[in-house]
Amino acid sequence: MNHRRAGQLLNGISLARVVLTVPVTALILLGPTVKYCFAAAAALFTVAAATDFLDGYLARRWRRTSELGAFLDTTADKLLVSGALIALVAVGRASPWAAFIIVGRELAILGLKSAAATSGTVVYPSIWGKLKFNVQFVAILLAVLRYHLRIGPMYLDEWAMTVAVVITVLSAWDYFAHLSSLLKGAYR
Repeated sequence: MNHRRAGQLLNGISLARVVLTVPVTALILLGPTVKYCFAAAAALFTVAAATDFLDGYLARRWRRTSELGAFLDTTADKLLVSGALIALVAVGRASPWAAFIIVGRELAILGLKSAAATSGTVVYPSIWGKLKFNVQFVAILLAVLRYHLRIGPMYLDEWAMTVAVVITVLSAWDYFAHLSSLLKGAYR
């Protein structure tokens, strides 16, 4: 496959994740009142999250990366996670504080990456960022499918969301630590 077509396919996969965010969010919101909507939301969310792994795998295999592709990939992830979390808060399956921390981190890192880009620095996802997405995926999927048995004071998905919040904060810390020189330059 030529480089141009490979790039178009990879960008299309990321855009598909953006598009899938809308029905995932809608199905979660319909979940309390329409039978099987939570199951359908979980299935679509899994498909959307799998596109992240697919485009990453193909980009490495074809040795095809671009600044636009990196932007689309991270933006698609942020939209999918944010949309699902906001819907989960609306239906009472996620803590507003957990959503605030996770969505706030996403916005802060997006801003940091934008600031880095103005100085010519491209920030690629770190291992913490990849771990964060995987843990968030599991926590969101568990919240959508909620198993109604408490483990101590919380449901399994609430424990997973707590771990996701901790990993999210550590991921943000890692980005800010690695780009501290950029932040210091902003105050000169």
